Amino acid sequence: MKKTSRVIALFFGIVLIHSCQKDTTFLITETSVGPLTQTTAVKEMESTFVKDSVVGDTAQINLGASPKKIEVFEKGGKHLLTLTANSDSIPTIQNVRVMDPRYVTKNGIGLKSTFKDIQSKYDIKKIVTTLNSIVVFPKESNLYFTIDKEELPENLRFSTSDIDAVQIPDGAKIKYLMLGWE
Repeated sequence: MKKTSRVIALFFGIVLIHSCQKDTTFLITETSVGPLTQTTAVKEMESTFVKDSVVGDTAQINLGASPKKIEVFEKGGKHLLTLTANSDSIPTIQNVRVMDPRYVTKNGIGLKSTFKDIQSKYDIKKIVTTLNSIVVFPKESNLYFTIDKEELPENLRFSTSDIDAVQIPDGAKIKYLMLGWE
């Protein structure tokens, strides 16, 4: 009877440990996006996203060359990520554009977040104004967030002058969430 009790205790211990492990399928960190890491080679895309569909010039990917753009889709068609490779001798991913709102940073920021959410979790390093959007760069982070100028007050929508954080409404929604690796 003691042996059976130990086996049952061991089984429940394994189940408990396994259930406590955090699912990182849609987690964004400074060095990873889900299963993709900063050091993942382009030729490893198919094996990295084995449950998903990788779309790009597969001949280039299989040869280790860098296609301009690689898209990752969930089986069933949902667009997850758009990736841009660098031009190193062994190409890796240089830029990640998150397309699916299930991806969130370790601070809980994702495509469904607002400018107020960003400010509550990150110190802002700089805000860059473009023709149609503003790009928010947090301090000490590889992340950056794009907010459409349509989210701004009307007097700022057509301006190319610098915009300060205090001018951005708390409820301004994130249009793009990107991660850039050197």
